[in-house]
Amino acid sequence: MLQKKVCMLGSFSVGKTSLVRRFVESIFDETYHTTIGVKVDKKIVNVNGEDITLMLWDIYGEDAYQKMRMSYLRGMAGYLLVVDGTRKQTLTDALSLHERIVQEIGKLPAVLVLNKDDLVDQWEIDSVQESKLTENGWTAQHTSAKTGDAVEKVFLHLAQAMLAG
Repeated sequence: MLQKKVCMLGSFSVGKTSLVRRFVESIFDETYHTTIGVKVDKKIVNVNGEDITLMLWDIYGEDAYQKMRMSYLRGMAGYLLVVDGTRKQTLTDALSLHERIVQEIGKLPAVLVLNKDDLVDQWEIDSVQESKLTENGWTAQHTSAKTGDAVEKVFLHLAQAMLAG
């Protein structure tokens, strides 16, 4: 059985841990828990008739004081770049992190996840910004870890991209 390392990347409090918990355990917890270092989970998915074990590395969020160590990314096959739609700065930070990864590791399969779609009335990311993302080659996937909307879809989309690439 194939095994692929997937990293969950983005700023603090964008919902990386909540997305993993929703995907792996089908649960959501309103309580915020800061990730210290890395938490690893796994889930077996079936893509095109083939079982793949996704090793999900939930890495602590970046902020102004703490940048992510690139050593955590060693051996990853792809990543979810998670953004909080209610905080515009998290998109800027995510795209900057993506550029660092491309420079230091190279181009890998990645999915840009615009999380917290259940709070769309509070969003700071508008359709113009999403259009610019599309122009730059991104397919932004809307999710809600709270409701579960499109969570499995983004993980499966990344798994398919990793198999193809």
